[in-house]
Amino acid sequence: MRHRSFIRSWPLLFILATLLVPPAMAQERSVLFREDFASLAGWKPFYLTKIEKHSTYTIERDKGRHYLKAESNASASAIVYKDSFNVYDYPNVRWRWKVERVYKKGETKTKAGDDYPLRVYVLFEYDPQRAGVFEKMQYGLLKSLNGVYPPHSSLSYVWANKEQAETIVTNPYTDRSKMVLLRQGAKNAGIWQYEMVNIMEDYQKAFGKKPPLRARIAIMNDSDNTGESSVSYMEYIEVFRRTPVDTE
Repeated sequence: MRHRSFIRSWPLLFILATLLVPPAMAQERSVLFREDFASLAGWKPFYLTKIEKHSTYTIERDKGRHYLKAESNASASAIVYKDSFNVYDYPNVRWRWKVERVYKKGETKTKAGDDYPLRVYVLFEYDPQRAGVFEKMQYGLLKSLNGVYPPHSSLSYVWANKEQAETIVTNPYTDRSKMVLLRQGAKNAGIWQYEMVNIMEDYQKAFGKKPPLRARIAIMNDSDNTGESSVSYMEYIEVFRRTPVDTE
């Protein structure tokens, strides 16, 4: 069986964990960071094992503005932000995104349909100080085998391919990843959409408990399983402490 989601199987988590290097302590401010995609200097590529064809992430400029352009053509890969952050201090994330199309074969609850034209991942680090005895033993074994702790869990904010009643769905590859269906279907395809989420609240709804202390942002456009293609855009993404005045 092919590995095909950013957080779909433990081997991928081991690879991803090598990117989870704690940053310097953030200054006390409302906005922790805002990425306007003037470049990709702050992002690292992430390539999936056994996936030879990668999605591409480039900067597109238009009339003095710049955007992240995420292109997928029967491909899969992601980009990961260089620094992690304290989700209890900075629980809010907002961004603007646009997809040109959704996938006809996309299905939220099947491995065969687990493709999305755009996802925003929040990847939570494993914290041994907050783990129970069994979890410490499990993660200790995994670290001894791989040299690093795998991430603890993830939230994936997706532009779903089809409309459905549920808004939070368990990823078909692992129950440690929950998908939040922010947008559904092709109704608003081609139109910029503004999102603002509270990852503390969403984690509590999805997992029924409080999240680990630190997390990291990742972005992905994948279509390796459906074999389809799409082009999607992100204007900016921002992690912040308090709700800012909305000027969108």
